[in-house]
Amino acid sequence: MAIPADVFTTNVPARLDRLPWSRFHWLVVGALGVTWILDGLEVTLVGSLSPAIAGPDGLNLTAAQVGLTGSAYILGAVLGALVFGRLTDTFGRRRLFTITVAVYLIATIATGFSWDFWSFMLFRFLTGAGIGGEYGAVNSAIQELIPARRRGYTDLAINGSFWVGAALGAMGSLVVLNPEVVPQEWGWRLAFIIGGALALIIIFVRRFIPESPRWLMTHGREAEAEAVIEAIEASVARETGQATPPHADLASLRLIRRARTSWWEIVTSLFRLYPKRTALGVVLMSTQAFCYNAIFFTYALILTRFYGVAPQSIGWFILPFALGNFTGPLLLGHLFDSLGRRIMIAATYGLAGVLLCVTGWMFAQGMLSATTQTVAWTVIFFFASAGASAAYLTVGECFPLETRAVTISLFYAFGTLLGGVGGPALFGALIDTGERGQIFLGYLLGGGLMVAASIVTLFLGVDAERRPLEDVAPPLSLAPD
Repeated sequence: MAIPADVFTTNVPARLDRLPWSRFHWLVVGALGVTWILDGLEVTLVGSLSPAIAGPDGLNLTAAQVGLTGSAYILGAVLGALVFGRLTDTFGRRRLFTITVAVYLIATIATGFSWDFWSFMLFRFLTGAGIGGEYGAVNSAIQELIPARRRGYTDLAINGSFWVGAALGAMGSLVVLNPEVVPQEWGWRLAFIIGGALALIIIFVRRFIPESPRWLMTHGREAEAEAVIEAIEASVARETGQATPPHADLASLRLIRRARTSWWEIVTSLFRLYPKRTALGVVLMSTQAFCYNAIFFTYALILTRFYGVAPQSIGWFILPFALGNFTGPLLLGHLFDSLGRRIMIAATYGLAGVLLCVTGWMFAQGMLSATTQTVAWTVIFFFASAGASAAYLTVGECFPLETRAVTISLFYAFGTLLGGVGGPALFGALIDTGERGQIFLGYLLGGGLMVAASIVTLFLGVDAERRPLEDVAPPLSLAPD
C-alpha cells in the first residue's frame, strides 16, 4: 500500500538510543547541564550574600524583603518558563537555549549594579526569567539526545549539578565577603557581575550542540533529522574506530508531517490522555519547590540570627550542604534506572520529608548547633535532591515529544508558583518573628508535603526506566496503523 505524501517513516529514535556513550554525550552533558550550575550559583549567591546585601554596606533590606527578592526570582523563572517553553516547542531546542542564557547573562550583570530594593528585585526577576526559560529547552534536549538506558542517571546527575554551582557560589562568597580582599560595599556586586560574565563561555560552547533530531522529525523536517543523526553516528564511529552498524532492522515510527502543536492539543494531552501523570507532576514539582526554595533562600538568615554565624563565614556551612545535595543524585541516580522510577522517587521524597520534620523539632527545642544543623540538612537533602531531580525527569519523559518543552515549563511554573514563590516569603516572615516554634511549623509543613508526595508516587508513578521516550508517551504526530 502506498504511503500518503504527508506520512513518513523514521528510525531516528532507535538510532539515538543505541549509540554507545561518547564524547558527543559528554558535550551535551557539559554544554547543557551547566544550566543547573548557573541556577545553583544564583541561588547560593543570594543565600550567602543576603546578610551583606541586606546590611548597611549593601541595600539595607529587611529579612522579609530578602524573602521577597527570592520570590521575585522564582516568579521570573515561572513566567520565563511559560514563555520560552512554548517557543522551544515551536522554534526548536537549539535556538531557545541560546536566547535564554543571553537573558540570564544581561540580567545577572545588571543585578550587580542595583541601587535599591526595587531595582534589585527587578533584576532578580529578569535573571529568573532566563533561568526558567532554560528548564524547558535544556531538559528537552538532554532527554532527547541521551540513550534510554542511561536517561535516568544522566538526567539526575545533571540536575544535581545545581549544587556544583552552589558550592562555587559558597566559595566565591568567602572571597568577595572578605574585607581584606574586596571592599564590603563592592563584594556582593562583583559576585553577580563575574557570575553573569561566565555565561559568555556557555554561549560559545553551545554552538557545537545540534538541534534535537527528535524535535526535527516531529516537525516534518525528516531530512534534517536524518542529517543530524548521521553526523552524530559518524562522530561516534571515528571515536570508537568502528563502523556504524546497519539500522534497517531497527524499530521505526510512521509520523505525519506537521509544523506546530496547538494549545488545544497540549491541554488534551495533559488532561485527557494523561490525567494521572499530570496530577503526579504537579504534586512532585510543587512539593519539592516549596521545600527547597523556602529553606535554601533563608538558610543564611537562620545561621546568622539563631546561631550567630558571621556573614562572611556562611560559605563554609553551605559547602557541606551542597556536597550532600550533589552526591545524592550522583550516588543514587543509577537506582532510578535499575530499581525503577516509582520506588526510588517515593523512597527519596518520603525519607527527606520525615527527616525534615524531625530536624525541625530538634531546632525548635534548641538541640542543634550551627554544625549539627548543617549536618542534618546535608543528610536530608542528600535524599531530597535525588527526588527533586527525578521530578524534572518525570515531567519530561512522560508526555509526547511535541509538547515536551512546554509541558516541562508548565509543570515547573505551576509547581513553583504553588510551592516556590510563597515559600521564601513565608519563611522570611517566620524568621522575622524570632520564634523557633513558628519556624518549626514551616519545617513541619515542608516535610509533610514531601511525605504526601511520596504516597502519591506509589499510586501514580510511571515505570519509564530504560524505555524509549516514544514508548513511554507516543508522539502526537504518530500515524494511525
